[in-house]
Amino acid sequence: MPARAYWQGQIRLALVSIPVQVFSATKSAARVRFNQIHKASGKRIRYEKTVPGIGAVDPDDIVKGYEVEKGKYVLLEDEEIADVKLEAKRTIDLVQFVDEDEIDSFYVDKPYYVTPDEDEVAGEAYVVLRDALKSSGKVGLGSIVARGQASIVALRASGKGLVIETLRYADELQKPDGFFAEVPDVEPEEELLSLATQLIEGKAKPFDPKAFKNQYDLALRELIAAKLENRRPHEIEEPELGGKVIDLMEALKASVKTKSGGRGRAKSAAAKASTPKKTAAAKGKTKTASKNGKAGAKGRRAA
Repeated sequence: MPARAYWQGQIRLALVSIPVQVFSATKSAARVRFNQIHKASGKRIRYEKTVPGIGAVDPDDIVKGYEVEKGKYVLLEDEEIADVKLEAKRTIDLVQFVDEDEIDSFYVDKPYYVTPDEDEVAGEAYVVLRDALKSSGKVGLGSIVARGQASIVALRASGKGLVIETLRYADELQKPDGFFAEVPDVEPEEELLSLATQLIEGKAKPFDPKAFKNQYDLALRELIAAKLENRRPHEIEEPELGGKVIDLMEALKASVKTKSGGRGRAKSAAAKASTPKKTAAAKGKTKTASKNGKAGAKGRRAA
């Protein structure tokens, strides 16, 4: 179990309260991260906060500013901001339930694991809520206040446990209309649609996150290991990008043909193998019979 919980409190459904702990489901240390180093001395670079024309400033002389127009700021003291922060609320009230597929993935921000508090009664209530969510196919919505910030959360069943996902607010997302304005409003040809669907179905299989690797991160780790061992790093091969697709129909047909080409060649080879071949002797007999037949016909005509 991780040493420190992101949040501790209770999940409340009507009159039922379940003590829980919430842990981050992601690892920020999973990727390679760099520090900036002074090349000549090998020492880490530190940053000083400076003001143009004044130089380095003391941290106590720094306040936060919100830019209202170019070069003009509303200044706020830390104490003023602290007064606005929401008091940490120790309850997630489930106020609404929606279908699992009703929440667009654009709204999902970060996942967290939810575990029952070390209490037998809490564990039983936790399991009841988990199974009720599973059987109903619903997700519970509520809000959480942690570290002075309020977030919408979606509570869902996941395997043996429960997870919550913090959700973005509606005004945090850009509207798609402007981005998709140039997409043509046309109906695709049936053959094109059929070929594209065939390609998709040919590559369809259950999702396995372990099948996908961060190739950039792997290459960086290999480069670091090679430098430590004073050797050349292994090269990461990348597939070559093709040219511009001119004919969509021909490109789709070629893709389908490439995918099924192995099977087609195998069938052709099998068909050829099943056709009996004439031996050299058999060919000779056929030619001799043909000559004899022609000679006999001439004799009969002469008689």
